[in-house]
Amino acid sequence: MLDVGSHIWSVRRAKANFFRLIYVVSPQLAIGKWFDQLCHWKNPLTAILIHKLFVILVLYPELIVPTFFLHLFLIGIWHYRLKPRHLPHMDIHISHAHGVFPNDLDEEFDTFPTSRGSDKVRMRYDRLRSIGGRIQSVIGDLATQGERFHSLLSWRDPRASALFVTFCLFAAIVMYVTPFQVVALLIGIYVLRHPRFRHKLPPLSTSFFKRLPARADCML
Repeated sequence: MLDVGSHIWSVRRAKANFFRLIYVVSPQLAIGKWFDQLCHWKNPLTAILIHKLFVILVLYPELIVPTFFLHLFLIGIWHYRLKPRHLPHMDIHISHAHGVFPNDLDEEFDTFPTSRGSDKVRMRYDRLRSIGGRIQSVIGDLATQGERFHSLLSWRDPRASALFVTFCLFAAIVMYVTPFQVVALLIGIYVLRHPRFRHKLPPLSTSFFKRLPARADCML
């Protein structure tokens, strides 16, 4: 009964779903932020401990899966104190109904097709265009990154594709003659290196990737 008309556009529903998505991906964002702080040695003691744990897991890969499940177990025990104390119920804060404007409610309960005047429809259309423009920009950026990955082997930029193919051949030879544990250990130590050994300029791989061609260059 409460999902009637859920397919109709609503600013309130869109905002609520957006913050639901943010809540879902917030742990991943927090892990990314923590890993960035770890790479820059914000807490030297934590960085040293993570280095030791990383070396142990590389040398004994059979411990990776048990360590992963043990980590999930500890997270579950830690969140036990935050478990819900009441039965699930309608929450106006999750629905973003506590700060909704009258015009948003009027738009949400409007019929389809609309029965409102042209001035209100024009205002809502302009607002929808601004929201759609931001979504369009994000989708375009994601498409550009994907096209750059495709262009690595499409030879749109012969020099970039030749460099990438040569790198793949060199990496394959190195991986064939070098134990995987050694390669993983070297890569991990390089990623977690101390800020003293880092440069303020972006890495060569990032600069190389951003220079790859994309179809956005051919769009009107």
